[in-house]
Amino acid sequence: HLGLSVSNLEHSVRFYCEVLGCQEVGRLSLSGQPTARLNSMEDVRIDTVWLERDGWRLELIGFRDPSPAGDGTVAPMNRRGLTHLAFRVDDLDEICRRVVAAGGGILEETRLDLPGPTRVIMAFDPDGIRIEFMEKPGDPGALPAGVRTAGG
Repeated sequence: HLGLSVSNLEHSVRFYCEVLGCQEVGRLSLSGQPTARLNSMEDVRIDTVWLERDGWRLELIGFRDPSPAGDGTVAPMNRRGLTHLAFRVDDLDEICRRVVAAGGGILEETRLDLPGPTRVIMAFDPDGIRIEFMEKPGDPGALPAGVRTAGG
C-alpha cells in the first residue's frame, strides 16, 4: 500500500472516493507507544482510512497529534521521495473538472496530447500531492512506450 499524510481526513476521503473512484475498505485510530515508535514521534495520535482501487490500497493518514506538517504546496518533480500518483482515466476533461470541483487543481501547462491517441496531465489533490492522469485506449497494464523491460 501507499500512505499519504493529509490535512483533512474526511475531505481527502471524499476526494479520492468521489473523484478517483476509490472505495473505502477500513478505518483505524492509533495512539500509544507502538504508534509513536513506528512513526518516530512522541505522543502521536492518528486516524487512518484505507481505500482501494484496481487491486491496490491507499492509506490516508490524519494526524491529530502532532498536527500535519507542510504547507500543501505542490512539490517539484525532482524532490526526493514520492513524486506523484498516477491513474488511467476514461475522460481526461471530465476528471479535470471533478478534481477542481473537489478542491484540487490542474497544472494546465503539463497537458500533453500525444500520438496513440494519448492525453496526459498533472493535477494535485487538496494537499498539493501530484496526480498524473492518462487517457489512453488499450491495455491498462501496458508499460509506456519506450520503457525497457527487465532483462531486455
